[in-house]
Amino acid sequence: MNFLRFSEVCASGFARGKRVFIRADLNVPLNDSGEITEDTRVRASIPAIRMALDAGAAVMVTSHLGRPTEGVFRPEDSLSPVARRLSELLGLEVRLVPDWVDGGFAVGPGEVVLLENCRLNVGEKKNKPELAAKLGQLCDIFVHDAFGTAHRAEGTTYGIAGTAPIACAGPLLAAEMDAISRALANPRRPLVAIVAGSKVSTKLSILQSLAKNVDGLIVGGGIANTFMLAAGLKIGKSLAEPDLLGEATAVIAAMKARGAEVPIPEDVVCAKSFSADAAATVKAATEVDDDDLILDIGPKTAARLAAQLKGAGTIVWNGPVGVFEFAAFEGGTRAIAKAIAESSAFSIAGGGDTLAAIAKYGIEKDVGYISTGGGAFLEVLEGRTLPAFEILARRAAP
Repeated sequence: MNFLRFSEVCASGFARGKRVFIRADLNVPLNDSGEITEDTRVRASIPAIRMALDAGAAVMVTSHLGRPTEGVFRPEDSLSPVARRLSELLGLEVRLVPDWVDGGFAVGPGEVVLLENCRLNVGEKKNKPELAAKLGQLCDIFVHDAFGTAHRAEGTTYGIAGTAPIACAGPLLAAEMDAISRALANPRRPLVAIVAGSKVSTKLSILQSLAKNVDGLIVGGGIANTFMLAAGLKIGKSLAEPDLLGEATAVIAAMKARGAEVPIPEDVVCAKSFSADAAATVKAATEVDDDDLILDIGPKTAARLAAQLKGAGTIVWNGPVGVFEFAAFEGGTRAIAKAIAESSAFSIAGGGDTLAAIAKYGIEKDVGYISTGGGAFLEVLEGRTLPAFEILARRAAP
């Protein structure tokens, strides 16, 4: 992907004395007292802000927070707790600016202001042209650094990128774009994807898109159950979508036609009820009883998949392969995580449950890239071009 990087703009000296508008993702959880309970996203925004300050720029930062109603301010929608945390992390005062769309506020080189919740602005979500025009007039350089919003064509994620004098990718977004390109556009083969979740219907377009490109497609969770049905196996009372057997069969056929495969579990871990203390029984995939629930892949399947992952050149991981939150049914996901950690492949992982599994098994440093954007990451896997990628590439074109 061809795009302009903010680091390049700063290195050229062009940002000195300029007004830089950074769209960050500061959508942090707050408790009832309005205090931040987890500040990872705030801390992740610091490198772009520091880069701008070090380049001698006047810095404006904004983000959405929660789901406010446009044009209606409520105290709980305010970024004021974020302004306080940014001040602490940066070691300088970060003023919060309300009603900022029409300008009228001061910010000089070496200063940082936080512009109040951008989703309070009328026209933000629908990217109204009149709002986009005003946003572009606020700055000399627009920096998109919020991958979690890269799949949304909103005023501060897309509109301003078309109206600002210069539009570029901040360090967070650039890292995501680089990792995605490395994993999907120019992968080292074999390329193996792990797609898991409760329903095929929520991941069908991802499976169809990946089936055209990957060398191995590992399915897990309820998705694997549907594929087992498609392969003629019984799954008891396990979660599945029998009405999508045709689609699952088509994915298997598409992979087979390319000399690739969708490995069907040869053994599974079953229980009679969905609970943490349910008795776990390992069974051959051909011996599942009518009252069984399949809650994980079995050890033989896990070992086979682990060997496949260790021999991969590139790995894309979205979703645990079993109910890893329950100790008796975490073996498959643990084996997958361990294999990814030990593989020499470049790995990219994303999605909330995937991140939780990575944290549980302590393999953060062993995954090539951990994507921060849930919805955006899934849309990339679906083969879509994200609005943020499209507009930045267009602005970078000669």
